[in-house]
Parts: sequence; C-alpha cells; structure tokens
Amino acid sequence: MPHRPYVIDTMISAKSIAARIEELSREIQTTFEGTDKLVVVGLLRGSFVFIADLVRELDLPVEVDFLEASSYGDGMESSREVRIFKDLRGAIEGRDVLVVEDIIDTGHTLHHVHDYLMTKKPARMKTIALLDKPARREVDFKPTWIGFEIPDEFVVGYGIDFAQRNRNLPFVGKVRFKDE
Repeated sequence: MPHRPYVIDTMISAKSIAARIEELSREIQTTFEGTDKLVVVGLLRGSFVFIADLVRELDLPVEVDFLEASSYGDGMESSREVRIFKDLRGAIEGRDVLVVEDIIDTGHTLHHVHDYLMTKKPARMKTIALLDKPARREVDFKPTWIGFEIPDEFVVGYGIDFAQRNRNLPFVGKVRFKDE
C-alpha cells in the first residue's frame, strides 16, 4: 500500500520515557512486593521496546511472556475486532501478572486481552500502557498504570509502528502528513 509522504515530530523524548519508566517501576515493585515471580506479558508487537526497558528496571523475580493481539492491521484506525494471533506459552493460573501494552486508544484490545487472561485465573493481574488516548476511548477500561496521556494524534516510535515502519525510533513522535 503506497503511503503519503509524512514527517515525524517528537512528542515524548527518549529521556522523558526513561524517567517515567523509572517512576512506574517503583510503583509496580511496591504493588507486587513479595511475589515469588511476576509474569510480565507483553502485547506484541508494539510493546516490545517498552517491556524490555521496564523489566530491566524491576527489582523483582520476573518471567516474560508474550501475547499477540491486534485490532489494527496496517491501518491508522482500529477495526474494533480484536484477534489473538499468538497465545501465551506459559501458564498464569495462580500467578501475579502484569500486562504491558504500548498504547490504549479505543480500549478494545486491552479490554479483550484482560478479559481473556482472567479466564486463565491469575492470582492478581494489573495492566500498564505507555500511552493513553482517553479522547478515543470506546470501552470503559483504564489501565492500572499509564506512562503518558496524549491527545488524539497518530504516533509512532518506541515500538509503535505505522504499517511496520518507525518502531525503532527512540522517542514517541507525532505523524504529520506533508499534504495536510
């Protein structure tokens, strides 16, 4: 699919992201203090950079697993139909679980994943999203922790893509089309 030319304006710097992850990790450690092992579940693909930085800041015994779910495909708008492409490899029954999402927009994906994982009977489950766009929410679901609340802008970077591009940017940037 051909793309219109665009530029990316920095919205949240790499330094700001790192500082916020340090704050969040302290809150997560307090919540899960005393756990024998925290299962950190990253939602692929967008969360992989965030989850890597977050688990390195946690001073807890951690197991990492991944689940791939999406409501986007290659577009800029949510289809609102959540599909799970890859399930967890390990069991979470009776375990403490932290679900890590890159961005919560309409809320459909994280809400669906939360409900799905609750059927696996974790002891405790909390959620975290690096970015939150409350103006776009269609489902009444709020993550336990949020890195940054952002306006209704299309963003890329720090693991978040536009048609599989720009995941490798060390910051979160706003996509601005040159013909707008």
